[in-house]
Amino acid sequence: MRSEPTKPSHITTDNIFEDIGFSPEEAAELKMKSEIFLAIRRTIDAAGHTQRDLCRILGEHQPQVSNLLNGRSSKFSIDKLLRYASRLGLKTTLKIRTAPASAAAKPRTRTRVAA
Repeated sequence: MRSEPTKPSHITTDNIFEDIGFSPEEAAELKMKSEIFLAIRRTIDAAGHTQRDLCRILGEHQPQVSNLLNGRSSKFSIDKLLRYASRLGLKTTLKIRTAPASAAAKPRTRTRVAA
């Protein structure tokens, strides 16, 4: 028997943090922080660093390294994550653009996503 195509169950923007209720400003900050955090974790995983290695490389004590490896991103500021990224050999860049004037006046574009 053929199943029907999945119908979208909710509407989402391109920022999950905004979708779950954070203000646009908070959502932008959390999105940036999560992108930095994920890049750091991918680099650590690819290099196979141990906690001991990371204590030396990052200049941190073991509990902080444990927080990093266990995904506790709320324990870290964007500044600290940027320092970690640099110490792990990552190059960071930031792009800031002015939103078109018409974007401020109209509602955000939403995309339907199937659950």
